[in-house]
Amino acid sequence: MSGKGVAILGIFVADLAFRAGRMPGIGETISGSGFKLGPGGKGSNQSVAAARAGGAVTFISRIGKDDFGRIALATWKAEGITARVAEDPDEPTGAAFIYVNEKNGENAIIVVPGAAAGISPADVEAAADAIRSSAVFVTQLEQPVAAARRGLEIARRAAVTTIFNPAPAEPVEDDIFPFCDYVTPNEHEAATLTGIAVTNVDDARRAGDIFLAKGAGAALITLGEKGALLHTKDRSILVPAFDAGTVIETAGAGDAFNGAFAAALARGLEPEAAVRFACAGAGISVTRHGTAPSMPSLAEIETLLGKAKPG
Repeated sequence: MSGKGVAILGIFVADLAFRAGRMPGIGETISGSGFKLGPGGKGSNQSVAAARAGGAVTFISRIGKDDFGRIALATWKAEGITARVAEDPDEPTGAAFIYVNEKNGENAIIVVPGAAAGISPADVEAAADAIRSSAVFVTQLEQPVAAARRGLEIARRAAVTTIFNPAPAEPVEDDIFPFCDYVTPNEHEAATLTGIAVTNVDDARRAGDIFLAKGAGAALITLGEKGALLHTKDRSILVPAFDAGTVIETAGAGDAFNGAFAAALARGLEPEAAVRFACAGAGISVTRHGTAPSMPSLAEIETLLGKAKPG
């Protein structure tokens, strides 16, 4: 890699997390056990994860000029993230409703991207220098897919390693995959994009073959407590998950994984070692509340890698 650091295109939203024993039904009101407002959005979360994991991070996005936007700017400043972010005076900064099961930490999420829904290929072009000068470029599907595709194109043509996290799950045209060195879906996203119901590692390998056939360099399918499958034309390796303690909340685990993976690649780690690093980061994140606040530091990840047994 000739570039340095990580460039990430994505969105910021303010996370409004509610903890309760179950989701209410339509027309029903129930009592919850907790509430927290904090920074979120896949791209922003991944930027925090990558920065805390040792990466020099530039984040590309769009926010509104409002209280939630001020939370975004303060978050990036505190984490040392360079923000290439347009401020829209006419649209609000996005928000997300997050239900967290108070018993097992499982979650359900509704995201409204707000101003970030207007991220365009022109916005990406305006930050093309940051993409070209990076070692790794990451994007997802919370902003328009046309912007994601343009970012991937710019990065690929500059020989920057590309990571496409196809989340939230939605169908995309196959022409995006040849621009992806790594495509990083979870089980549900892999099923949406390949038509393969991913319930075990063998299913993940079959889904991985479809991603390779579509033109991706590698499929990196996250499998929750089973770990992550790194699947290429030459090898297929299941990297086990790490047990870092009691699971409190799984929201943000995928972002912890992708951010840590990008930071590891940017530091020059080989792919399998980078996946192990990412699994450790995700393993720590689920032991904490919140999304961005749950992201571990480089020292914490290295300590877990050195002391904890994967599995």
